[in-house]
Amino acid sequence: MSSLINPTTTKTLITSTTFRRQLTTSSTVAHRLVSNPPDLIKWVKTQGGFVHPFVKIADSGPYGIGLVAHQDIPKGSELIALPEHVPLKFPDGGDGSHQNLVNLARHVPEELWAMKLGLKLLQERAKTGSFWWPYISNLPETYTVPIFFPGEEIQNLQYAPLLHQVNKRCRFLLDFEKEVTRQVGELKLQDHPFGGADVDASSLGWAMSAVSSRAFRLHGKALQNGNRGDVPMMLPLIDMCNHSFNSNAEIVQEQSSSDPKMLVKVVAGMNIKEREHMTLNYGCLGNDFFLLDYGFVVPSNPYECIELKYDGGLFDAASMAAGVSNPSFSSPTPWQKQILSKLNLEGEQALLKVTLGGPEIVEGRLLAALRALLANDAETVQKHDLNTLKSLSNEAPLGLANETAALRTLIALCVIALNHFPTKIMEDEALLEKGVSTSTELALQFRIQKKSVIIDVMRDLTKRVKLLSSNESLASQI
Repeated sequence: MSSLINPTTTKTLITSTTFRRQLTTSSTVAHRLVSNPPDLIKWVKTQGGFVHPFVKIADSGPYGIGLVAHQDIPKGSELIALPEHVPLKFPDGGDGSHQNLVNLARHVPEELWAMKLGLKLLQERAKTGSFWWPYISNLPETYTVPIFFPGEEIQNLQYAPLLHQVNKRCRFLLDFEKEVTRQVGELKLQDHPFGGADVDASSLGWAMSAVSSRAFRLHGKALQNGNRGDVPMMLPLIDMCNHSFNSNAEIVQEQSSSDPKMLVKVVAGMNIKEREHMTLNYGCLGNDFFLLDYGFVVPSNPYECIELKYDGGLFDAASMAAGVSNPSFSSPTPWQKQILSKLNLEGEQALLKVTLGGPEIVEGRLLAALRALLANDAETVQKHDLNTLKSLSNEAPLGLANETAALRTLIALCVIALNHFPTKIMEDEALLEKGVSTSTELALQFRIQKKSVIIDVMRDLTKRVKLLSSNESLASQI
């Protein structure tokens, strides 16, 4: 049998639950699957699509290949339009090989939806004369997502929630490789979903990464209730747009009353100057998602946050470290338990993950819990609705002393979280300056951003404590 991964170009040594794969350095552009792939713009036009004459494919530096304006493009201009048959989607029907692909897809959990479409991508990659080959041949040969980091560089991430997700995906790929082998190993060639080619954990990881980093969830065919379900699809050429929170382009879907087929377009959301890259907003996401699914880290990400587990013992320790007397996180009173239940922080189905950072600075559920647990008077707390207790903009709803205690506990919690990282930001920055591999560079950037968001939260909360102290001093003088 042939293999979907060329052993001369990719290392597929698997140790424990991590993959070892050769990566490009940050100073080079990731190689595409073939050295001289077909002209993608020409192919899109040949298939009845539209590409603005000033849109060109160009090197985007460390971010790989992207789309660049060859001349100024005015706001509102149509940049790219793809007819319905061009996007790559998981098919609704087909022959025996398709049914076997569907059977494999049933073993993919919903949270790893990219693997389902990845199976279709692998099928088309293996198929001689695939309709999508001009597109697939332009895809990167490697991806910089953490499932392909060497084991020691995965540990360099220094952040338990992301390490858990990486190891979870690696374990899935190893198990799924066995399931694929079991299901397709004895199939006849005409029924084999991958044309008889071997599919291992590395090729499955490549396909899942290609989809997670490039696919869009757009409206599909109308359902029986008249609504349209979200359908993951890969959009040739459109997926070469890089990410920006302040993107200069946007995706729209159009369907005329006379034609039921859906047209996917990219339109300029603002004036795009010559040599500017075309960008889309991939979503208001933290760097956990960007690194895990896309293989990059956004500096100074306004949506970056750190994840903590709500734990009574941890919060008792933080309050004591902050000099707050009578902490009751481990043994809340019945009325406090009621509030925790309403915040979904108590009970069998409780969601114990809470966050610091991002637009909220402090997740509302965590703030409300701290305010309630540090209060002695149930009647005073119950006068306020949960939204008031959850809002940091509502200054001291339970009084200055309660608010000061809550904020000091949060600051102590930040100190504890920061001390969980074995290195300091200055040490990380010094390592970056020495020049490191792509995966190490990403790991360093990721953990620097995590530590930075903790420090930013501490600074913000410290300012609030100082303001409360000055307000308390003014109140005592009146």
